[in-house]
Amino acid sequence: MTAGPRPAPAPALAPVRTIEHTWIPMPDGTRLAARIWLPEDAQAASSGGGREAGGGTSRVPAILDFLPYRQGDLMAARDAALYPWFAGRGYACARVDLRGTGNSEGIIHDEYTPQELRDGCDVIAWLAAQPWCDGNVGMTGISWGGFNSLQVAALRPPALRAILTLCASDDRYADDVHYRGGCLLAVDMLQWAVSMLVWNALPPDPAVAGAGWRERWLERLTLTPAFLEPWMSHQLRDDYWRHGSVREDYSAIEVPVYAVGGWSDGYTDAIPRLLAGLAGPRKGLIGPWSHAFPNHSVPGPEIGFLGEALRWWDHWLKGIDTGIMDEPMLRAWMQEYTPPAPHHQHWPGRWVAEPCWPPAGATARARRLYLRADGDGALSGRPGAGEQRTHRGEQAAGLDAGALTADGGFGDWPGDQRGEDGRSLSFTSPPLEEPVEILGNPRVRLSVTSDRPGASIVARLCDVAPTGESLVVTRDLFNLTHREGHDRAVPLVPGEPAVIELPLKVIAHRFDAGHRIRLSVSTTYWPWMWPHPDPVTLSMSCGPDSFLELPVRKPRSEDADLAPFGPPERPAGIAVDVLSRRPTQRTIRHNLADGSAEVIFDWDVGGNFRLADAGIEADGSNLTTYRIAAGQPLSAEVRTEQSASLRSERHNVAVRATGHMTAGPAAFLVTLDLDARENGHRVYARQWRLEFPRNGT
Repeated sequence: MTAGPRPAPAPALAPVRTIEHTWIPMPDGTRLAARIWLPEDAQAASSGGGREAGGGTSRVPAILDFLPYRQGDLMAARDAALYPWFAGRGYACARVDLRGTGNSEGIIHDEYTPQELRDGCDVIAWLAAQPWCDGNVGMTGISWGGFNSLQVAALRPPALRAILTLCASDDRYADDVHYRGGCLLAVDMLQWAVSMLVWNALPPDPAVAGAGWRERWLERLTLTPAFLEPWMSHQLRDDYWRHGSVREDYSAIEVPVYAVGGWSDGYTDAIPRLLAGLAGPRKGLIGPWSHAFPNHSVPGPEIGFLGEALRWWDHWLKGIDTGIMDEPMLRAWMQEYTPPAPHHQHWPGRWVAEPCWPPAGATARARRLYLRADGDGALSGRPGAGEQRTHRGEQAAGLDAGALTADGGFGDWPGDQRGEDGRSLSFTSPPLEEPVEILGNPRVRLSVTSDRPGASIVARLCDVAPTGESLVVTRDLFNLTHREGHDRAVPLVPGEPAVIELPLKVIAHRFDAGHRIRLSVSTTYWPWMWPHPDPVTLSMSCGPDSFLELPVRKPRSEDADLAPFGPPERPAGIAVDVLSRRPTQRTIRHNLADGSAEVIFDWDVGGNFRLADAGIEADGSNLTTYRIAAGQPLSAEVRTEQSASLRSERHNVAVRATGHMTAGPAAFLVTLDLDARENGHRVYARQWRLEFPRNGT
């Protein structure tokens, strides 16, 4: 392992010039809109219809970020705080709107379509052919841009040399916002579908699209579908989800991959899977962070991530030996106990590293704790005699679960779990005599019997302090009808035992001496997990087939010699006037009269701001309510409302969409409404009334 300080990032080599807009032509004639930052001494472009000034004589590598999130307005400030930094250090950085989004032409039909990935390959070829590019291209992005970086890499475009993917998944079905463990994600499914409905319905900027911008807007409004339809129509892991899931064939990716994420993000499981599955050069980095760049994220500590990325790009795009590939394959933040809270500004811990993944000897170091029926439930190194414990979940269990994918808002983290532990079947170890550190996916194996053909469970691993507070360490969901695979739903036979295995989300955590380890299991977890139609009573056999297996990692002295990261960078970016913001937050309400409870998620979605130089004012909001009544799983409902507006001397537009989702015994019912206005007058309205059979349970 490398000792000593990392090399400091190279100073800015030259002033940066910006191509504010250029068109990238696709083979079918559709034009994609791009903004490009590059060193001032890079050669001037000679094609593409762009607006630029200056130009030089050098050629540089290019880095692509390919997103639907509107580089011209909604994401302009974020992009300007990232890509000029790399341009000043010798790279041409391109932010390109996906087909049918932002200022690009065409129509977007869904996430990660074959057309999107073909477009990505064509954009890479276009970048490589520009006079200012030396023919070497990297691809990067966070979330959507991290997903399609992996997916495009699997298509092997000739000019692509390496990718850096953040907060992304290799499995679109099992590890995204639609389903998890075969369970429909009430927390994200409708809310995200409505979010995309609104953003996709915003028009191109008249300054880019020209006099025909209204016609393009109406075409976009009329032809862009609701993404929810295919998501809900495919409740099992079929070819729809296999497309774009690089986990299906890791060998398709031959370029070097750097996968980055955080323990508070929802996509971190992909990182160890990629390290284990890819054959080519690869690295992984997991900090305490949420769904954000590591130089600007909570929980801290933040790091000098831009410098780390520069070392990666310099190595693979410029052939400079930065030492990055001499360092361990995986670097991870070993989290320590911190009092449970709905928000964490900093998470205590230390950096640890593994030279390979999976670690050598990991199976031999695993520690097995058996679930016993002693007292109120115990975890022990000795199996129980097979006694039964019975559980019937409360519909309100899970209200304080927080976010599946935290992005830094208040309420994104679960609070003290003592209440949730009491609503679950809980098994607790004696106080630890010495610390126990884990790194990997804890594994839960259970022998269960259900009184219903359909049932799901959530398993939570908690760190219980000597004073009683219970901190979530990791958790996950599992639909028991998917015990033979996510491509089929096999009903349980009521009264007949079934043995299931559930890997919990990957984690690094230190349980201190004097603390206790607790595993809690429940059949309900609202609003993460949409409930089955009938209340479920689950019996668990506390014998040798029911245990928790911990991926124990012994502390190593060499971890203290790991080279430190640099301080987090804060590039100046562009001038933004923040007109108003309110904190993203979650509120829980209980109605004692009718036994109902609801979680209200108020998402700021960027707030109300003005781009000073562009003269564009943007505003957005999202309010989602998750309601359920005690003892009535069919009472579950989600309501969401999102709005977005753009104002300038050229246009004044607003889009609003609402969604409502319920379920009966046999089908899910969804209503969507979309309303688009210019200068306060309606230009388009549409309603969807959708019904989807419950075929995944």
